[in-house]
Amino acid sequence: MRQEIKWSTYRKVPILMVDEDVQLNDSSVIVSSLKTYLASKEKNMADILRCYPEMKSVNEGGKEVMEYNNKYWLMLSEADTALVYPEKGMQKEEMKWRKWADDWLVHLISPNVYRTTGEALASFDYIVREGKFGSLEGFFAKYVGAAAMFIIAKRLKSRHNLQDDVRQDLYKAVNDWVAAIGKTRKFMGGDCPNLADLAVFGVLRVMEGLQAFDDMMANTKVKHWYRRMETATQNHQGRH
Repeated sequence: MRQEIKWSTYRKVPILMVDEDVQLNDSSVIVSSLKTYLASKEKNMADILRCYPEMKSVNEGGKEVMEYNNKYWLMLSEADTALVYPEKGMQKEEMKWRKWADDWLVHLISPNVYRTTGEALASFDYIVREGKFGSLEGFFAKYVGAAAMFIIAKRLKSRHNLQDDVRQDLYKAVNDWVAAIGKTRKFMGGDCPNLADLAVFGVLRVMEGLQAFDDMMANTKVKHWYRRMETATQNHQGRH
């Protein structure tokens, strides 16, 4: 809820607080910082965070936004880097697909989830049911939210030059991802997921329980990788 982060000048989620005084913003920065912390052991979170400086910039719409330098990099020693990325090209591949998840894949979600008025209502019905909403608050959230997001989804579709049938962009994107992993690897990280696997899984998981997710699973080749990722995240395999 908006009031839950009123103490923060950064107005988006997620926010991660470490030891009550170190604030990490931006999901990619949070993931890179945590992985660096787990892999290096010798750096504290405040030192790691200084490697991801904030930088204000202006986006395509002329709006000032906050960006973070180096957010797809892990801040590791040469020895630790060799342990995390034992094969040549692994680090660049991971960074490329993490950026792809942020710059392209995530923008396909809203146009697909709120594609029609029926899907928009179903999506907000799910949100209200799973969220902390009272009956009156939930009613307004469902109907006003669904109407607003249906309109916003149409704008996003135009802004990102998506096809009339936005499902086709989603199908192509996830099939491109599966093709990049190839037939010989379980994950992009090999036998265990890497941060690119985690980024793509996180984006797609947002759609679970909705029609867009069911259509994606039925009409693309992503299903086997996705189910492996479910098991891997439950078993914390990305720590290795």
